[in-house]
Amino acid sequence: MSPKRIVCTVTNDLNYDQRMIRICTSLADAGYDVTLVGLKRKTSKPLSQRPFKQVRLPIIVEQGKLMYFHYWLSLFFFLLFRKVDVLCAIDLDTILPVYYVSKLRGKKRVYDAHEIFTDLKEVISRPAVHKMWTWIGDHCVPHFHTGYTIGECYADEFKKRYGVNYGVVRSATVLKPLQIPEKKEHFILYQGWVNVGRCFEQLIPAMQHVNAKLVVCGEGNFYAQAQALAKEYNVTDKVEFKGYVPPAQLSGYTIEAYVGITLFEDTSLSNRLSLANRFFDYMHYGVPQLCIKYPEYERINSQYEVASLIEDPTPETIAAALNKLLQDNEYYLRLQQNCLQAREKYCWQEEEKKLLDIYKAL
Repeated sequence: MSPKRIVCTVTNDLNYDQRMIRICTSLADAGYDVTLVGLKRKTSKPLSQRPFKQVRLPIIVEQGKLMYFHYWLSLFFFLLFRKVDVLCAIDLDTILPVYYVSKLRGKKRVYDAHEIFTDLKEVISRPAVHKMWTWIGDHCVPHFHTGYTIGECYADEFKKRYGVNYGVVRSATVLKPLQIPEKKEHFILYQGWVNVGRCFEQLIPAMQHVNAKLVVCGEGNFYAQAQALAKEYNVTDKVEFKGYVPPAQLSGYTIEAYVGITLFEDTSLSNRLSLANRFFDYMHYGVPQLCIKYPEYERINSQYEVASLIEDPTPETIAAALNKLLQDNEYYLRLQQNCLQAREKYCWQEEEKKLLDIYKAL
């Protein structure tokens, strides 16, 4: 009997979406025939070799509503004629073509929610955009009876909003043997999207009062503004922007980092209920972190204190928390040892079991 064919759809760059790389690898290792579909930009670099198929669909316009409409149309026709058993939409920005093709072809459909898309800051700040995504969510999500998301808070919100019971598959890191190196340079690491709402307006000025370097690995819709802030606050010698860093190279920065950063502004429900990939990445490399005090992080930190949690991220509170991590050796070592315990529980090997159970149930 041929393996079941699963197609997953994203708008992210296939080389850098670590959650989808983990998910598709696990499904492929379990015997599924997996294809991950994304869009092709002018700046897209050659695809890295993976144990699953990868397809990039070219687009004419690279941002705004036209980008979505063109990608949705291309994705619709791609899925319409693709041999497939299960269609999986990742977030609202690919759900429409997946929904309609699955209905037309009588195929099973799954929703993988990485965030509460309708409540992102860049969505709720624009009424017409918010109205469009809210309609898409209300129109589609209740018809995706099988799904999963990144944390318990998101799962509760999806049940309240759409009446669906979704599993929780955290974006935890793959557990690997670890030997923590001697940290020659006590640098602070931010890894992930450099987007609006990630507290760069507070973090960069805070670096005026911190005797360490901040390394930023990632790009996004706030990248240029973040670079401008470094110049404005005269900390260009302390803040180093690396741009996009492939996952294989990123791990080299993470293991060498002394402190990690996981901060989100309280500007949207999606932020307040979040549970970011980087939270687990720092944990898995034994890197204590400065983290926002939101429910998901607080829940884990109450079991294993791996982070310094702050409620109100201002330049002053950020600088004070970073300086404590950099200067209080006893406190730092306690958090580091807790990371080594927590990583045994919060790892992809455990989350993978829940993912595979969801697909087996189909």
